[in-house]
Formats: sequence, structure tokens, C-alpha cells
Amino acid sequence: MPTESGSCSAARQAKQKRKSHSLSIRRTNSSEQERTGLPREMLEGQDSKLPSSVRSTLLELFGQIEREFENLYIENLELRREIETLNERLAAEGQAVDGAELSKGQLKTKAGHSTSQLSQKLKTTYKASTSKIVSSFKTTTSRAVCQLVREYIGHRDGIWDVSVARTQPVVLGTASADHTALLWSIETGRSLARYTGHVGSVNSVKFHPSEQLALTASGDQTAHVWRYAVQLPTPQPVADTSLCGEDEVECSDKDEPDADADPPSDCPTIRAPLTSLKSHQGVVIAADWLVGGKQAVTASWDRTANLYDVEASELVHSLTGHDQELTHCCTHPTQRLVVTSSRDTTFRLWDFRDPSIHSVNVFQGHTDTVTSAVFTVGDNVVSGSDDRTVKVWDLKNMRSPIATIRTDSAINRINVCVGQKIIALPHDNRQVRLFDMSGVRLARLPRSSRQGHRRMVCGSAWSEDHPVCNLFTCGFDRQAIGWSINIPALLQEK
Repeated sequence: MPTESGSCSAARQAKQKRKSHSLSIRRTNSSEQERTGLPREMLEGQDSKLPSSVRSTLLELFGQIEREFENLYIENLELRREIETLNERLAAEGQAVDGAELSKGQLKTKAGHSTSQLSQKLKTTYKASTSKIVSSFKTTTSRAVCQLVREYIGHRDGIWDVSVARTQPVVLGTASADHTALLWSIETGRSLARYTGHVGSVNSVKFHPSEQLALTASGDQTAHVWRYAVQLPTPQPVADTSLCGEDEVECSDKDEPDADADPPSDCPTIRAPLTSLKSHQGVVIAADWLVGGKQAVTASWDRTANLYDVEASELVHSLTGHDQELTHCCTHPTQRLVVTSSRDTTFRLWDFRDPSIHSVNVFQGHTDTVTSAVFTVGDNVVSGSDDRTVKVWDLKNMRSPIATIRTDSAINRINVCVGQKIIALPHDNRQVRLFDMSGVRLARLPRSSRQGHRRMVCGSAWSEDHPVCNLFTCGFDRQAIGWSINIPALLQEK
């Protein structure tokens, strides 16, 4: 995320280039190789931009996959031969049975028992052999469980963060690289207010626990506290835009929301903060309120996190120790605890429960940038990383995670449904997946040519008690989306 408007585009393009890059691998049919008479050594010697070690590893992996499927094919042929033998035997026994004047019912029972055993053997064999391969192709959850309800369109650039107010009126907040934060009516999708006080990308937005105050962090090296007063419009009937049964298709940039879309002209603009928190020497990437709302914590690319007294606009503590840029910060909902994550592959737990001292614990469990770490109710922390894993930790024993979720894409800012303990995972590959705290996959939100995100999904936020939408996601396609998740049905499908 950029420090100023000029570097915003370059930094974002670098991140997207790094994250969206994928390997293009030519699929070569073995029969074609035989027809052309090309040996493996010649194929390996073909021009490629891949390093030789990577290419060699890929060839070896594909060779292992080919051998595995070949074994399955051979086993399938053997099982088919067994079926044919069994059928021949049953036919012969049927003649003998007729001679012994046994009833057809007895013959049917015997044949059914034999074929049932063989069928079970087939199922067991294929399940054991292919479960790891096909598990990643689990179909999208049914329309009745996960449904797209609203799209919130109005930003001119990608949306980094999304949040839901904790006080009445309940509104949705989005933070964008277009230097603004917008407040939305969840029910109607209309923008209610626009904050323009920052001169850099707005990287996060969080609502005060008891007042109509918002806290935003920006690439202009500051965090702002600003007051809003909005009036919710009359809800309109919800159009059914869910197309959960459609197959996924690739979408071009022309399918994205209109880049020139503006909030309505009657949308109030808030231009100045109540308080500006200044002391960082780099991009402020995230900010959050401590329990009670009198203090706030910020995380920055200057490798520090700062704790502020909001009313006095004073720095209380500067939290140092990370070796590289911070990526996120989160506070505990009921205790004076803070967790910060960093590109140094670690996240740190800061304890401010004792006013006289503050302790810190460092946790190493990832092999790449920790993009976010969040608290859940109780003594758990959930961390997500660019190493394509999410890990669930017990604060009482942080030596090793109690659950590890492995995915096929880097993970951005995660969020946990407090009541049901469901983790929402926004991915670089435009997918959003839901898991429980034990690591069991519950659903993948539908995505097709007509719905879902069309670029990297940056953040997620639950609002489990809201009657219209209880999950929100945002991405670099310049839109936020409100989803209706039938949580009881979702948990029943586990």
C-alpha cells in the first residue's frame, strides 16, 4: 500500500504482479511423445523460462501423478476382470441352483451379497487412492446456504478493508486505495457518507465499540479518528442475484464495476478528522480500537506498532521488535491484548493488562508473510499467511498450532464469526472459503461470470446477527459484496 498517490499505483501493480503470477505449463500427451519419438531428455531440454531445478521438480511431480493414475487404471482393469469372472460364476451357479430347485429369491440374495462386497471394494479403493486429489474440487455450496445479496459499488480503486459498525445504526465501512473511506447502507447498497481527510491510500477502517466514530489508517503515515452521523434509507426489495449453480469462468477487466462510478451527489462528505494520530515514519497499514475505545493501536511499514491515547492524541507506547514491515493489527474484544503480524513471518502478542508493564510473545509458525492474525472469543488466535496456510493457536500453549488449514492461494485479511467460530478466508485467486476452527472446510462462496469478486479478495468481515447480510468481502475489483450465509445449514453439511 502506498505512502502517497504517486506511488500508490506502482506499489499495487507490484503486489498484483507478484501475487497474480502463475506458471504456464504445456500439457503434453504421452501418445504424442511416442508418435514424434521425442525422448524425455529432449523434452526437458526445450527452451523454458523456468529455472532448471524448478522445471526438474515439476517434471518429477507430474511423473508421480502419471504413475499414480496409471496404477489406478491398472487396478480398474483388474477389478473389471473380477466383475466379469464373478458374473460368469454367478451365471454358472444360477444353472446349478435351478437344477437343485432353489428359489430365485435365494439366488438373488447370494448374487446381491457378492456384488455388494465388490462394489464396496471398488468404492474403498478409489476413495483411498484419489481422496487427496479430488478434495480440492469440492463443488460450490448450494444456493440455499450461501447467497450473494448486495454489491456495494462506488470506489474508484481497489478496496483494502471492510468493517461493520458495532452500534446503531449498523452500517458498512470500506477503505480504498482511492484515498477515501465510504459508509454504506447494508440493506439498500447506497453510500451514506464519504471520508476524504487522507491524502494517501486508506488501508483499514474500524468502528468505535460504543460511539459513532471511525478509525482509518492510511499510506499518508497517519491514522484518523472521525465522527459520522448517518440516516438509513428505506430498504428496497432484495434482488436475487445468486447463481450458485453456474460454473466458474474467467472474467476480463471490462466485466468489473464502472471505474468512474461515483457516490450519489447527495452523499455527505466528511473532510477533516476529530483526531489525527501522527508518529509513524511509514505507511500505516492497519489500526484498531482497544477494548473501551479510549485507546487505539496502529501498525506501520516502519516496523513498529503504536499505542495511542485517542482523546489526548498522545503516543503511549511504541511497540518495536518486528524485523520487517507490519501487515496487520488486531485487538482482543474483551481484554487489553493486541496481536500484530509482519512480513518477517511472525506475529506478536502484546499484553497491556498490567498498567505497569507490557509483555510481548513472539510466535513463529509460518514460512512467508503473515498477512493477518485475529482473536476469537476465548483463548484462540487465528493467523493467515502468504504461505497459503491458516493456523489456529491456543494462547495457553503457543508452541504449535491446534489446527492447520492448507489452501491453494495466498490468504489476506481473515475474519472469524465469533458465535459460530467460522473463519472467512479471502484469497489472492478471487475465492472466499469458509472453515471451522478445527480446519474442516465448510464452503466456498459462489463465483461466476455474473457474481463474486473478479480480482484479489483483500478482506472479510462478519456481522452474524444482521438480518440481510452476515458476511462481507471486499477486493481489488473496486467492490464490496454482502453475503447471506445460512450458518445452521452450513454446519449441518459438515
